[in-house]
Amino acid sequence: MLSIALSELIQIFRNRLVLVTSLIMPAAVSAYFIYQHEVFADLGSLGYIAGLVMFTVGAFGLYTTTVTTLASRRQNLFLKRLRSTPASDASILLGLMLPVTVLALLQVAAILTVLAVVAGGPTNVVLLVAAVLATVIMMLGLGLATAGLTNSPEHAQVTTLPISLGAIAVASWVGITGAEELTLLKRLLPGGSATELVLNAWNGGVPVTDSLLLLVPTLSWVIVAVALASRLFRWEPRR
Repeated sequence: MLSIALSELIQIFRNRLVLVTSLIMPAAVSAYFIYQHEVFADLGSLGYIAGLVMFTVGAFGLYTTTVTTLASRRQNLFLKRLRSTPASDASILLGLMLPVTVLALLQVAAILTVLAVVAGGPTNVVLLVAAVLATVIMMLGLGLATAGLTNSPEHAQVTTLPISLGAIAVASWVGITGAEELTLLKRLLPGGSATELVLNAWNGGVPVTDSLLLLVPTLSWVIVAVALASRLFRWEPRR
C-alpha cells in the first residue's frame, strides 16, 4: 500500500491539472474566505467560514481529485495491472487515495489554524476534528461511488459537479441560515450535519452530546456511498 501511495504522490506533483485542482484552487479560495472573514462572519459566523473552508478543500481538493485519479488509473489500465499483484483490492484503493487524503487534511488544518490566529479559534477543538474527519470519510466514500460512473478524467469534470457544488451550497445554506428551520432536511442532506457540527465546534453554545449526534447523518452517507461504490465501481474500462 505504501509503495502505491508514494507512486501516487509523485504523480500528483507531476500532473499540473491535479495539482491545481487538489492544492492550488482550494488554497486560493480558502485564502479569500480568510481575507474577507469579517464579511463572511457578518453573513453567518466564523464557524460558517470554517465550514466553507472544510467543504472547499473536501469537494475540490479531495472528492474531485479522488474521482479523477481513479478514472485515470482505470483508463490507462493501471488498476487492472495492480490487481495482478499480491496487493488486495482494499490496499490498492487505500494506497491510491492516501496521498490526496493526507494533503487535504494538512490543508484544512493549516487553513483553519490561520483562521483561528486571524479571527479567533474554535470553542471545541475535539468536535472540530471529529467534523473534519467525518467529512473526509464521507467525501472519500462519495468519490468511490462517483468514480464508478466516471469513464475518464475528462468525464470527471462533469460527474463531480453535482456533489461538489451541492455540498458547498448546503454548507452555505446551513452556515448562513442555521439549523433552527427545516432542521431535518438540512441534516439529512450531504454536508448539512457536518456543517452544523463545525458551527457548534467553532461558535459554541450547544452541548457536546447534542453535537456528537450530528455525526450520525454524515456517517450514514458513508455507508450509502460505500454500498453504491461496491455496486458501481469498475476496475477495467467498459468495452
